[in-house]
Amino acid sequence: MSSADVLRDHLARVQSWHDAHADFDSVVADFPPNLRGKVPPGLPYSPWQLLEHIRLAQADILEFCRNPDYTETLNWPADYWPSSPEPGDAKAWDASVDAYRQDRNALQEMIRDPQCDLYAKVPAGNDQTFLREFLLVADHTAYHVGQLVTVRRLLGAWAG
Repeated sequence: MSSADVLRDHLARVQSWHDAHADFDSVVADFPPNLRGKVPPGLPYSPWQLLEHIRLAQADILEFCRNPDYTETLNWPADYWPSSPEPGDAKAWDASVDAYRQDRNALQEMIRDPQCDLYAKVPAGNDQTFLREFLLVADHTAYHVGQLVTVRRLLGAWAG
């Protein structure tokens, strides 16, 4: 494998790895439905709000990377965080998890695509490179997955 292939493989794996910390899939697995909308004392968000924030941010970064005509339509921070701590209905949690995974898979495909120049500037951006955006989404997700672990612990639903 060339050094570019090694980098691509590493960047694709980092989107879902769990080498040094809990990963998204293990943290959202078997999350008790009755706790998904609970805000632990002293924190400003529920598990649902964290999950949706992770999904929304990743979806926005993916769209930014793949759409040369991308225009910013979400307002920070209001549109990146759901206002309600509760999921809209019983299916909302699973739909959000599924959408996150689909977008993560799309990012991994884009990263592995040799036609995607990792060092090129994102066409819709202001000097951001694809490499920067791929690292950003991995870092952002890992940060908030760590928060989800904390929330689960405070709610008594994490044994890991």
